[in-house]
Amino acid sequence: MEAFLISTGVVALAEIGDKTQLLAFILAARFKKPWTIILAILLATIANHAFAGLLGAWLTTLLAPETLRWILGISFLLMAGWTMIPDKLDDVETKASHMGVFGTTLLTFFLAEMGDKTQIATVALAAQYQAFLFVVIGTTLGMMIANIPAVILGERIAHRIPLKLVRLIAAGIFTALGLATLFGVAQGIGL
Repeated sequence: MEAFLISTGVVALAEIGDKTQLLAFILAARFKKPWTIILAILLATIANHAFAGLLGAWLTTLLAPETLRWILGISFLLMAGWTMIPDKLDDVETKASHMGVFGTTLLTFFLAEMGDKTQIATVALAAQYQAFLFVVIGTTLGMMIANIPAVILGERIAHRIPLKLVRLIAAGIFTALGLATLFGVAQGIGL
């Protein structure tokens, strides 16, 4: 249950102001079909995070526990720093195509999430907790917690979110996870 809760919280916070949340705002404003966009975001996220979770689980079979602990601890600390950098949408194409609203959203969201901090966090969390299903469900829920309001409320709420504070909280959580992993605290509490 801890893997699920931490995965949900970390990704929900990390996603606020992320390029995929910005993409959700743009898609909602452009197409004005919120439920179609939400369904496509959900399916793209499940596919993307399942892949990331499998990669994280696979890494635990390749690396010695001590090596994995150091890699994960440093990865969480790097994620903390990355979280503090605001995202831009420069590299995401959102032009409508012959695929329609659903296909366009599914493809652009899936591609935008590749190599994104929330996908990398999913890899690290799956390796850390060795709980593929709980991590993938948690990270997917975290993405939806951040993106459903973006799609439904769009620009009406975008300017009201204190992005610096949210980034600081997410960075703090990643830092705590990184330090706990590096110092072996996680072993004492069942991580």
